[in-house]
Amino acid sequence: MSNKMTYVFSALFVLIAHIGMLLNIFFNGNYSGVGSVIILSAAVIFLDVVYFMAMLFFKQNTYAIDFLLILLLNMSVIFQSCFGGVRLSVKHYITCIVALASCRVGYILCRNHKWLQQQKKYFYIGIGILMIVILTLTGSRSMWISLGPITIQPSEFMKPLFVLACATSIAEQQNKHKILKFHVVYENFALFGLMAMIFLLQWWCRDLGSLPTFVAIYACGFLLRICYPKAKFSKNKLIAAGAVLLVVAIIGIKFAPSYVQDRLHVDIWSDQSGGGYQQSQALIGIANGGWFGKGPGHGYLHNIFAHDNDIVFATISEEWGLLYALMMVFVILIIVMIPLINPPRSYFHATMATGICASFAVQMALNIFGSCNMIPFTGVTIPFISSGGSSLMVSGLMAGMLIACQSPVFVQTKKPKKKKSVQPVNYPQQQYIPRRESY
Repeated sequence: MSNKMTYVFSALFVLIAHIGMLLNIFFNGNYSGVGSVIILSAAVIFLDVVYFMAMLFFKQNTYAIDFLLILLLNMSVIFQSCFGGVRLSVKHYITCIVALASCRVGYILCRNHKWLQQQKKYFYIGIGILMIVILTLTGSRSMWISLGPITIQPSEFMKPLFVLACATSIAEQQNKHKILKFHVVYENFALFGLMAMIFLLQWWCRDLGSLPTFVAIYACGFLLRICYPKAKFSKNKLIAAGAVLLVVAIIGIKFAPSYVQDRLHVDIWSDQSGGGYQQSQALIGIANGGWFGKGPGHGYLHNIFAHDNDIVFATISEEWGLLYALMMVFVILIIVMIPLINPPRSYFHATMATGICASFAVQMALNIFGSCNMIPFTGVTIPFISSGGSSLMVSGLMAGMLIACQSPVFVQTKKPKKKKSVQPVNYPQQQYIPRRESY
């Protein structure tokens, strides 16, 4: 999108999309005074214009993800500001601004893969520190830190660090060591151990719902490591790894904790007041909304616990209609597909982009399919849409990492200049002529 006209038309498209949603609120929304609609409209359009201008200060090969990101984040501001009545959700609005700032940070930090390769040990240290924080500061078997009105989920910040740990292990596939009769890479064992530690932490904190996200990141990193041109990984080992993973999954489901077993076997319609309450209400809300919804602010699901994060897809479907909800899903899928359709220019950035896309896709699928009772309810948020400071901040950071994959920087080491050696000056030899002296 280096063409100026393309940039302008993309900005106009985003503005028109948001204005169309705001007009829908004006004509069909549930509000007591038009002032609330004006405040919401001014906040959305102001954020659009400021971000369009801010992007001009960053040199990139493409701005496609940037436009989709601001389109999606302001869509979430509009959605979150209409649940139960139209008013600007100030907290979510500020969190979206923080997510945009985090996006720029992720973009700047992840462009140079050589610099990231040198910081590899800090990714492992960072994950270890976050694990200690979760075990010591979150309370009894919890994943949250409460700081008054603010709650932080440290496990969210483990996702980008885990992605970077997988990406920086690619270069190590060339350094194989012989143990007995096997040629192994030490870093593969380190990553497997890290994944095992994350699994134990999630199990201890009773938060297995977000575990598939980490598994997806690890699986993508594993596949790209064995597909690395110099890895020379045999197909038999790949089949064996798949079989081991399948056995572990079966054992995990068989011996899962009681609360997981309840979610696996609950009949939501016979237990509408218990374990199936949220899912049954979510399905009723989706059915009541139909294709075009009951109108912004006219729904009932805003009275249900976690309506703005865990079952946000159903809440949007009820008030805005399934058409708007699917449009939101389509935008997220485009963000996921762009780095895969336009492959990055380095294997490192390809690994990083694949892990992030897998995280977004799995996270969104868990939320939507769980709300629709197609899989057990996990309580995982939808990236960029659900409320929550930690989730939005990390999603913005990972979106910036995707932008960095599309516009990487390759720093070539400058060869030291050869010092010019001073050549001795060869003067022409003069012939000696003996001088005759006169007597």
